[in-house]
Amino acid sequence: MLCDLKVNYLLTHKCFCPTDLIPVISNNFVNPDTIFANNQMSLQDIEIYGFDYDYTLAFYSSHLHTLIFNIARDILIDEHRYPEGLKEYDYMPNFVIRGLHYDVQKALLMKIDAFHYIQLGTVYRGLNPVPEKEVIAMYEGSHVPLEIMSDFYGKSSQGHTMKQFMDIFSLPEMTLLSCVNDYFMKHNIDYEPVHLYKDVKEAIGDVHVRGIMYRAVEADIEKYICYGEQTHAVLRKLSKNGKKMFLITNSPFDFVDRGMNYIVGKDWRDLFDVVIVQADKPGFFNDRRKPFRRVTDKGVLLWDRIHHLEKGQIYKQGNLYEFLRLTGWRGSKVLYFGDHIYSDLADLTLKHGWRTGAIIPELRKEIKIMNTEEYVHTMTWLQALTALLEQMQVHQDPASQTVIQQWINEREEMRLRTKDIFNAQFGSLFRTYHNPTYFSRRLSRFADIYMASLSCLLNYDLQHTFYPRRTPLQHESPIWPEQTSTGAMNIPFQSHRTTTGSE
Repeated sequence: MLCDLKVNYLLTHKCFCPTDLIPVISNNFVNPDTIFANNQMSLQDIEIYGFDYDYTLAFYSSHLHTLIFNIARDILIDEHRYPEGLKEYDYMPNFVIRGLHYDVQKALLMKIDAFHYIQLGTVYRGLNPVPEKEVIAMYEGSHVPLEIMSDFYGKSSQGHTMKQFMDIFSLPEMTLLSCVNDYFMKHNIDYEPVHLYKDVKEAIGDVHVRGIMYRAVEADIEKYICYGEQTHAVLRKLSKNGKKMFLITNSPFDFVDRGMNYIVGKDWRDLFDVVIVQADKPGFFNDRRKPFRRVTDKGVLLWDRIHHLEKGQIYKQGNLYEFLRLTGWRGSKVLYFGDHIYSDLADLTLKHGWRTGAIIPELRKEIKIMNTEEYVHTMTWLQALTALLEQMQVHQDPASQTVIQQWINEREEMRLRTKDIFNAQFGSLFRTYHNPTYFSRRLSRFADIYMASLSCLLNYDLQHTFYPRRTPLQHESPIWPEQTSTGAMNIPFQSHRTTTGSE
């Protein structure tokens, strides 16, 4: 793959054999149904399993995001007096990715890495990229200071001007923000970005708060809920093995009941020891003031004091401290699954010592991309170029610098190519060009394990221990063989491959 100029140059200078720096192309592929470990955890120690509902027990089709986008767009037009021309915009399912940051005051959408650096080339105003020079001028570089980053839960509050979109439901919100910004700029309309952000946020919220989305899903459940995630089989497996289970969701009971009847069956409540709806997470985990309230099957709220959380009953709101007191379910014997790293998992692992599992649906698609020959060869050559640059940069003579500059240019082209493989605008959910994304950083901190869907649990027995890979730190010598996740090695697949990064 090396061009003749580079090979001849290396051999003439007798620096090393170039093939020594070219990684061997591995034929090992990663199974998308693997459960990956950030922290060692044994299922043998888990007695109680907890679940969020949306995008954890229930998975939705792309039709739902189109619905949310269309309704929120029309609310902006009909109730906030936004231009009728916005109806020209349709939802674009492949424009944004989860985990992006939005600068509320500058109306910029971008990807930020684990060290608070903007990934240049991924900054968008409306539907168009912002030139790198302009980004550097606005931020006096590419670093985003801590004081303007989003707060602990990814929100723009108390002086923070950045909002991080961590929820899967936020994909239509980001797309709508981009479309409205695009319309205003195309038509030279002067507008206040802060007002735009708040209006879009309110319109998206109204789709949920007013029950518009819930009614639409209930009316055509087969269109919106994907049944193929084998949620039923996972719950049956846990129940058969004597595990206690509970559900804590922000969604209302009628919506959850309709979905669970479809996914599991009318007896779904028999599988759960406790069911809590409209919990108002993340406030549920921190606010000690809200008591539980029992809800009848017909949605009537009862006024009696709750002394026990009974199986078969439905409870609304409440708080985690009362939940812990009434159940005694504390510490590392509890494993809770959710898709929102902040609202579902952060407080549980930091304050209460529960074990946490993140459901990352995008993982399956990204792994399948990483298993392609195009990605394998691109990433292998990218690593080779990086190694060549690292070794040859000490040579300052003109001939050396000419070749090195060629390598730098080619490496930049390869980095852009690997980004575009995942998403043309923003690349991989998990990596910037070489660093983990800010999303990845939070995922590794707040989730003991992570997987594409709950169905991955069907590949493991309930005595299984998940071990994180020991990858060498920067100052450590890689004296042990690089291995894939233990789980990936145990699940039958054509073959398994270890990769060093998405981009």
